[in-house]
Amino acid sequence: MSGKPFFFPKTQNLLEALATPPPLTSLGPIAARFVHALRLIAFYERIGRDPVPDLAAKLDSVDVAAKALILAQELAATWPEKITVKRSCCRYMSHDEATIGAFVDAATAGDRRGFERALYGLVRPERAHRLWEAALALVSAELRSL
Repeated sequence: MSGKPFFFPKTQNLLEALATPPPLTSLGPIAARFVHALRLIAFYERIGRDPVPDLAAKLDSVDVAAKALILAQELAATWPEKITVKRSCCRYMSHDEATIGAFVDAATAGDRRGFERALYGLVRPERAHRLWEAALALVSAELRSL
């Protein structure tokens, strides 16, 4: 027997999928803008500055910036661990960002089941409704700003 580990084909595909970071372009526009906003919020948090002025300028809306900040705060309160975000210039997403983007895309489509699937096993169901409400508020603000 060789020293190489044996993986079942499904396991190998799963490992390859986990090792390949998803591109930011795989998200819809609202989810992609939120991931960018989340990265900016994380940057300003690290340097100890208020993100709202620059966030509002980047998103072209104070309302969207406020809703993005509220959703980011709900994420921080409900996520099981510290959220991993990439740098603002990165074209690929962390696994946390991909999950967040998936649930924002589901909220954009009004797909509660898709939202729940994206968070299944990660966020307790009794906490997930806060993320759903905050995501819907962000989507509404984005649509109003068009």
